[in-house]
Amino acid sequence: MGQAVDVHRLHFAFTVTFHYIFPQLTMGLALLLVYLKTKALRTGDEHYHRAARFWARIFGINFALGVVTGIPMEFQFGTNWATFSKAAGGVIGQTLAMEGVFSFFLESSFLGLFLFGESKLGRVGHWAAAFLVFLGSWLSGYLIVATDAWMQHPAGYRIGADGAIELSSFWSLLLNKWALWQYAHTMLGAVQTGCFVMAGVGAFYLLTKRDEVYGRTFVRGGVLVGTVAAILQLFPTGDMQGKLVAYNQQSTLAAMEGLFESQAGAPLAILGQPDVEKRKLDNPLEVPNMLSFLTYRQWRANIKGLSDFPQTEWPDQIPLLYYGYHVMVGLGTIFIAVMVLASLLEWRGKLYDSRWMLWLLMLCVPLPYIANTAGWMTAELGRQPWLIYGLMRTASGISPRVAAGNAWFTLIGFMGMYTVLAMLWLFLIYREIQLGPEPSEHLQKDHAAVLAAD
Repeated sequence: MGQAVDVHRLHFAFTVTFHYIFPQLTMGLALLLVYLKTKALRTGDEHYHRAARFWARIFGINFALGVVTGIPMEFQFGTNWATFSKAAGGVIGQTLAMEGVFSFFLESSFLGLFLFGESKLGRVGHWAAAFLVFLGSWLSGYLIVATDAWMQHPAGYRIGADGAIELSSFWSLLLNKWALWQYAHTMLGAVQTGCFVMAGVGAFYLLTKRDEVYGRTFVRGGVLVGTVAAILQLFPTGDMQGKLVAYNQQSTLAAMEGLFESQAGAPLAILGQPDVEKRKLDNPLEVPNMLSFLTYRQWRANIKGLSDFPQTEWPDQIPLLYYGYHVMVGLGTIFIAVMVLASLLEWRGKLYDSRWMLWLLMLCVPLPYIANTAGWMTAELGRQPWLIYGLMRTASGISPRVAAGNAWFTLIGFMGMYTVLAMLWLFLIYREIQLGPEPSEHLQKDHAAVLAAD
C-alpha cells in the first residue's frame, strides 16, 4: 500500500506540475491583454491593437495546451483518488463544477470572440471581450484555489451519518479565509510569469534589432506591471499566507524553516541543509530573531520546532519542502530586485539601451515558472501527511484497487505524451515570436512615428 501511495502521489504531482505551466501564463497574459487593449482604446493607436493581437495568439496556443493537460487531472480524482472523491466529492464537487460550467465556458467563449471577432465587435466590444476573457480566467483560478484551500483549511462542512464529508455552508467554502489570501498570492505569481515572458520577448526584439517599437511596448508593460506584482507578492499576500501557515499548520512552518527545536527569538534560515535524522540544520546562515518577528511581530516570540510534534504529524518530505520554500522565497526576492531596477532604468530613460538589463530580463523568463512550481510544492508538501488537513490522511484517500504497477504504466504514458506536447508548444510559441507582431509595412510606419516623436 505504501508503494501505491507514493506512485499515486508522483502521478498527480507530475500531471499537475506540467499542467500549471500553461494556466499561470494565460492568467498573467489575460491581465496584460486588458492593459494593452485599454491603452489602445484610450490612445486610438493601432499599434496597441496589433500588440494585443500578437499576445492573443500566444494566449490561444497556451490556453489550448492548458485545456488538453487539465482534463486528465479531473479524471485522476476517480482513477487514482477514488476514496478521497467518494468522501469529499460533495464539497469539492461544488467548486470544481462551477469552474467548468461557469468560468471555463466564459473564458473560452469570449476568447473565440477576441481572437476572431474584432472586425464585428468594434473597439469597445473587443475591449469587453478581452475583459471577459480576463474575468473568466481569474474566476477559474479562484475556484480551483478555493478547492485546494478547503483541503488546507476545511471550513463549512459536517460529517454525515455514513461518514462522508458534507457541505454545510456554501459561503464558508467559497469565502474561506485561506482561499482569499492563497488566491491573491497565486494570481500575483501568474502575473509575474506573464510580465517576465512579455518583457523577455520585448528584450529579445530589442537585442536583435527587430520589431523594436513592439519590443519597447512589451518591455515597458512587462516591467511596470511586474514591479507592482513582485512587491505585492511579498507583502501583503506572502506575509499573510505565511501567517495562515504559522497559526494553522505549525509543524509545516517548522519544516519549511528547518526548525527542529522550539526557540524564543527563532532565527530566519537563509541557507542551510536540513538533517532530519540528527534533527538539525547543517551549515546554517541565519538572521537572529527574524522568524519570530515575521510570524508574531515580536522579536522574542516562541516558535515551536518539529520536536514539539509527534513524528507522525511531520511532513514526510521535509528536505524537499524546505528547499521548495527557500527556492520560492529566494526567487521572489530576485524578482523584486530585477523589476525595481528595470523600473528605475525606465524612469531615467535608459532601459531600452541597457543591454545587460535586457539580457537579464530575457534570461529570467524561466524563473517564474520555477518559483510558482516551488510555491505549489511548498503548499502541497506542507499539508502532508494530510490529504484534507485534520480529516483524511493521504494514505487513506487513494483508489485501493489500483496497484502501483497500474499507476506506473499510466504515468509513463503521460510522460511520453506530455513530452510530445511540450515540444509542440515550444515550436508554436517559437514560430509566433519569429513571425513577430505584424508585417514590415506596419513596422515602418511605427518606426517613422517614433522617430517623429523623438
